[in-house]
Amino acid sequence: MLRACRKPSLAWLLAICFALVTGVAGIGASPVNAASSVELYTPYLELSAPPGDSISYSIDIINHGSATQNVGLSFNPEGNNWTYDLSAGGRTVSKLAVKPGDTQTVNLDLNVPLEINKGSYKFLVSAGDSTLPLVVDVSEQGTFRTELTTDQPNMQGHSDSTFTYTATLRNRTAEKQTYALAAQAQPGWDVTFTSGSNSVTSVDVDANGETSISVSVKPPDSVKAGTYKIPLSASNNSTSAKTTVEAVVTGTYDLKLSTSNDLLSTDVTAGSTRKLDLVLTNTGSASLDNVSMSADSPTGWEVSFEPSTVNTIAAGATAHVQATIKADKKALAGDYVVGMTATAPEKTADAQIRVAVKSSVLWGWVGILIILAVIAGIYYLFRKYGRR
Repeated sequence: MLRACRKPSLAWLLAICFALVTGVAGIGASPVNAASSVELYTPYLELSAPPGDSISYSIDIINHGSATQNVGLSFNPEGNNWTYDLSAGGRTVSKLAVKPGDTQTVNLDLNVPLEINKGSYKFLVSAGDSTLPLVVDVSEQGTFRTELTTDQPNMQGHSDSTFTYTATLRNRTAEKQTYALAAQAQPGWDVTFTSGSNSVTSVDVDANGETSISVSVKPPDSVKAGTYKIPLSASNNSTSAKTTVEAVVTGTYDLKLSTSNDLLSTDVTAGSTRKLDLVLTNTGSASLDNVSMSADSPTGWEVSFEPSTVNTIAAGATAHVQATIKADKKALAGDYVVGMTATAPEKTADAQIRVAVKSSVLWGWVGILIILAVIAGIYYLFRKYGRR
């Protein structure tokens, strides 16, 4: 009898202990939260952008639950002073409803400041209890100023060249700017600025915008060979930028054409020839190569040169060319003009030769003989028939 009573008592005691242990364990346990049924998704979690750029995200809000979810939207810049816009349907949105199993899309436009350090910046988009971390890697050190640059600041040419540079003016400020354009060239140099198809002295550039400017530089006629620096500037009362271009002048080109005695006249008998000694003088500071000779003469005349081409004439040197002028045998007595031209790739020189044509001596003697023959004939007739 005693053993039968002990078994139920022992079982009862074990049940009480189990209940006490379970209760104590329940006091220390934390309630388990159900996972959020809303998910935020965008394929681009980390992007790279330069200062002043604008980044657009398309973010999907997905409801995996069985009931409509009303979620509040927010953007946390994480302490970064960036401007942003969170919108849907073209309007700013802060709260939306998502049906079960459905997806709503919102747009996040994030503007990278102009004045910013290079590095990585973190942000957080929230929809209810769900969050979406984003990272933007700023690819270069930001500025808050004006920049004036040119891809090809150095050009080479002769003194007759026009040096043309293409400059880019960038307004890295938050406001539209009007810039006055200027060049500090030496006296005699002609510098003009062109924007579009118009010559300008100032240009307007939008905030964080840029414009292309063409700069034409013409050296003076008396320029010497050498390297010349031309400082350029774009400025206003609040900001400015400068750059410098170089013009390398290889030398001046000038050519003179005359005769050995500097007389630009001669004479010739119709049908005969006259030789002239022409002198080519290089009065520039650079050599002239492949100087060719040509002439513009009256119809029926012939002009030839020996040599017809001078290979090179050094700066300050001379070259001699013999010109042969043959007048038309039917040319009447009088003055004629023969144009002669010396042409180099860089320079051309002209000379106008006045040629006086004289009648042939033979025809003069023929005329005299005819006159004498007529006189003799008259005398013969007079002697023969005059006494009758």
